[in-house]
Amino acid sequence: LLLLLLWAACWVVVSAALFLLHRSVFSERCTDEKSRRILARLCLDYRSGALTGDLCEDLCVAQKLVYKRCLYYDRGKKVIQADWRGQPIILKSKKEIFSSYQHLSMLEEVETQDIPETELLLMVALEVKNALGLELSNNTMGPLWTRKKGPRWKAQVASMWSLLQQEEYIYFSLLQDFSKHVLRIIGSCGHFYAVEYLTAGHAWHKTLFPLENMIGPSLTGHRSRVRAIIDIALSFLDMVRHFENDFSHRLHLCDIKPENFAIRHDLTVVAIDVDMAFFEPKMRDILEQNCTGDEDCNFFDCFSKCNLKIRKCGAQRANNNLQVICDKIFRRWFSPSLRGPLVSLPLQLQLQKAVQECAQPGHTGAIGHQRTLKSLSELYHLLRVTQRELQEAQ
Repeated sequence: LLLLLLWAACWVVVSAALFLLHRSVFSERCTDEKSRRILARLCLDYRSGALTGDLCEDLCVAQKLVYKRCLYYDRGKKVIQADWRGQPIILKSKKEIFSSYQHLSMLEEVETQDIPETELLLMVALEVKNALGLELSNNTMGPLWTRKKGPRWKAQVASMWSLLQQEEYIYFSLLQDFSKHVLRIIGSCGHFYAVEYLTAGHAWHKTLFPLENMIGPSLTGHRSRVRAIIDIALSFLDMVRHFENDFSHRLHLCDIKPENFAIRHDLTVVAIDVDMAFFEPKMRDILEQNCTGDEDCNFFDCFSKCNLKIRKCGAQRANNNLQVICDKIFRRWFSPSLRGPLVSLPLQLQLQKAVQECAQPGHTGAIGHQRTLKSLSELYHLLRVTQRELQEAQ
């Protein structure tokens, strides 16, 4: 009898666990029904005056922003495709419901109209510092706070505050005027923000990115594909150099895979998911953890070294964006299996060797930096020579 009761108790526990697991998995299924319900709730909050945004009227009243399909849900993040005035766009939010975001208590304590603009800018700056580890001056925060006082001022501030709790939104907003390698923000409604629609890459795709979207179905021959890959590879190098040098701090990409990038029609590489991107100050905070070995110092694609004397990971990243791109993307493009008659064999072998060397984890500090610069320069040179060969072979 005791064994029977024990078995029954175990069965109940396991069944409950399976039910909760199933419920958890099911709740994250990307469905049209749930996505429509999420947007309906968004519009309900808009009509009640809780939130606002420059796309709310088109979504909730004029029906000029129309739901198309659910793309994916990921750990609470909702990504939905829509059509806005005939243009495909992507709607994103880190959380499903507006009220799930941290509320700004100041909105209840004082009349919103009485909050000085300087105080709001200070709060924005503090939120950016918390999220990205960056110190921003007032004149660099225009993309994050450009609203003017009006009848929906309270809803504007509340909506802004929900967006500022989404690191990806902050990245795209701050960088869109300075970088062609990040998604353009089109607008927002409450906690959802809209970005340009681009087709993401896929690891299972032979060329990693659907080139027919860029070069057209009539130009999908082998020569056109090779030329496109060379142009895209050069754009990846431009992006690496840009993220390394053109901001006040180096920008680290810690989740490099085809799915997190897309290609515009002019073959420019665009980072479309920057949830795992960090400027240098934040990167150092993330890496500097306790450790017993180097494996404890790996944060996705960003690695550090363990100092066994003090059992602490180094704050300096041991690898870099270029090395990971060479390893995860360029290797696929410039492997022996992709050789063809369009480019001379010696040049193909040189390019293959350069990619293999670039993909190897290197030294840290000044030596590692010099090695990266050498790889970057060599790859630029070889890819441009390849470009010329392809043009001359026409």
